[in-house]
Amino acid sequence: MNEDYALFVAIVESGSLSAAGRRLRISPAMVSKRLARLEARLGSTLVHRTTRRLVLTDVGQGFYEDVRHILEATRLAEARVAGRIGQPGGPLRVAAPTSFGRMHIAPYLKDFLDRFPRIELSLDLDDGFVDLLGERIDVAIRIAAEPTGSLIGHRLAENHRILCAAPAYLAEHGAPETIEALGDHRLLAAVHQLPWRLEGPGGPIAIEGASAVRTNSSEVARELTIAGLGIALRSTWDVGPALRDGALVRILPDICGATDVAIYAVQPRGAENAPNARAFVDHFRAIFSPVAPWDR
Repeated sequence: MNEDYALFVAIVESGSLSAAGRRLRISPAMVSKRLARLEARLGSTLVHRTTRRLVLTDVGQGFYEDVRHILEATRLAEARVAGRIGQPGGPLRVAAPTSFGRMHIAPYLKDFLDRFPRIELSLDLDDGFVDLLGERIDVAIRIAAEPTGSLIGHRLAENHRILCAAPAYLAEHGAPETIEALGDHRLLAAVHQLPWRLEGPGGPIAIEGASAVRTNSSEVARELTIAGLGIALRSTWDVGPALRDGALVRILPDICGATDVAIYAVQPRGAENAPNARAFVDHFRAIFSPVAPWDR
């Protein structure tokens, strides 16, 4: 029975019968035969087969979630008997925002994998909020408010955000001396990053407006700011090097981005003690604490 469960999980996670066959080292015909046998035994259709892809039925989706937990519980039980429980090893899938992952996750992965050589790491970079359960993500790095509900967040670092511009832009247009004066300047932000939520001596501030260039890339907004096109609200983890070498200058230093946003390692609630994920979170918590490298 467990072999048929494992086959079904392989089909779902591989996305096709042929890919599942390669993963299990059996022919696609055998995969199809065993899937049909499983569906006949259950009396339900688990998967709709089309010419291009497989689509789970509602019953199949629920069965997949249940079976995945059964197989994981079996694996953990066997590991306990073998004395391997608590030792990181096997697949670990991590998601992170594109820029942050490239700048502040990737450089520290060699040390992590040297320390835990049995871990099989996958790193997905995407600026959207991935569905951890649906995409089978073990840990997601998120720059957001503290997660609630079905997710648990481990706070890794503060996310200090500042208003900044290039010296060339300020030389041409002048530096705004009040928050109201921002309305006379070009603003730069990726899609969905405006309005800006700011905090100052007088309390919360909202800056409406549109970016001078419409882009879905936060990296493009940063590079346009460095090039002298306008003013941006940027995280210090993102523009630290540009601030240090003078390519960008902070403006309105008594104003900052809303402080309810931080950098979290997010997991499905109840999975925080999985050895691989715990090792990953602890590794980066040690690197980013007590002060993150970009703020030192």
